[in-house]
Amino acid sequence: MSFDWRRILWRGTGHAIAPAVALWLRHRTRIGKEDAARLPERLGHPGKPRPDGMLIWCHGASVGESQALLPLLQALHEQRPDITLLLTTGTVTSAALVAKRAAPGVLHQFVPVDLPGPVDRFLDHWRPDLVLWSESDFWPGILSNLHQRHIPTLLINARMSERSCRRWAGLPDTARWLLQGFAAVYAQTAQDAERLRRLGVPEVIEAGNLKHAAPPLPVNAGDLADWRRKLDLRPLWLAASTHGGEEVLVAEAHKRMKGRHPDLLTLIVPRHPDRGPEIAAELAALGLHSVLRSRHETPDAQTDVYIADTLGELGLWYRISPIVLMGGSLIPHGGHNPLEPARLGAAVMFGTHMFNFTEVSASMLQAGGAVEVPDVDALATQLVALFEDQKRQRTIADAGQAYAVGSADIIDRLSQAVLAHLPPA
Repeated sequence: MSFDWRRILWRGTGHAIAPAVALWLRHRTRIGKEDAARLPERLGHPGKPRPDGMLIWCHGASVGESQALLPLLQALHEQRPDITLLLTTGTVTSAALVAKRAAPGVLHQFVPVDLPGPVDRFLDHWRPDLVLWSESDFWPGILSNLHQRHIPTLLINARMSERSCRRWAGLPDTARWLLQGFAAVYAQTAQDAERLRRLGVPEVIEAGNLKHAAPPLPVNAGDLADWRRKLDLRPLWLAASTHGGEEVLVAEAHKRMKGRHPDLLTLIVPRHPDRGPEIAAELAALGLHSVLRSRHETPDAQTDVYIADTLGELGLWYRISPIVLMGGSLIPHGGHNPLEPARLGAAVMFGTHMFNFTEVSASMLQAGGAVEVPDVDALATQLVALFEDQKRQRTIADAGQAYAVGSADIIDRLSQAVLAHLPPA
């Protein structure tokens, strides 16, 4: 099937399912996964006027992708303040983080759903001169529309796992159709580049991982000093960005360690803060006493677990926690970015399900900058070992930090490559 036929099929199907998608968006709004006040943006209705002059549209699907883009947008803004930078994301959480951390001059909108009407309205209003698409969030309608309108589009920080590559290889014509519209592709690793070439991308540049170059997560200095005073005398560790099913494993590890360290405090930062009360109930059923940050509660001597169920404070918890377990890795979720705690000097641990960070996690293990724990037995054993061998804990933390900050020049290289696709000021 030719490119035109695929586009016609997308448009016809999209118009047919548009009413169902509108109902789906309303349902997501009711359960807190959409911003009711900004729901029209998801249907392509702009929330802001388009400034005059050139505009670069950058898309990062969720928290990790958008957070990795922010330093690049900062560099682009500093080098070309005459260009408007529009950043789209698809989740409420990522929108809140962008509002806190984006550089001056960066506009945020929710990405339109991949239907003809919303996409047409979005592109008709914003009229981007260049588009930066991040990682592997491929939307056929949007990408084909950009190609049809001859808007140059770059795939940056491109990621392609072996599993995804095999899946796309089963649909070779569709893969080529999706990927042919990119004027240039900048891959995170040599492995990502090789997989993209297998799918028919003729030229892929191995540029490095933007997440390596991200600045340390921010922190309020007053909060940091206050919490260090509160917790100075207690051994503690952090389970960060946890998902359902992981907190009970963390609780089991805590219980096993408590015999050797009776004053141990475990911190849990759930990936979705609204799960805080649910987690507290699970822990109570296991005989553990927990308190929640969302209720402005403070851990005392009887507290086993402190649940930091608020948004945007990982920079605080990473700085006060000498040992950090990355959530999403004890269950088959794919893990979360281990570079963030490593960059701040924590000894990092993760489970075996790090397939969203395959190369990063493997490289950290090879460099001695992380510890893999396949199950709760290994987690408890390694935690005890690290608590009781401060020298080994520090060695792992130092190696992880060295790896995490080793690719900082990617921002300069990639910003120059992006601006080369635009006319000079």
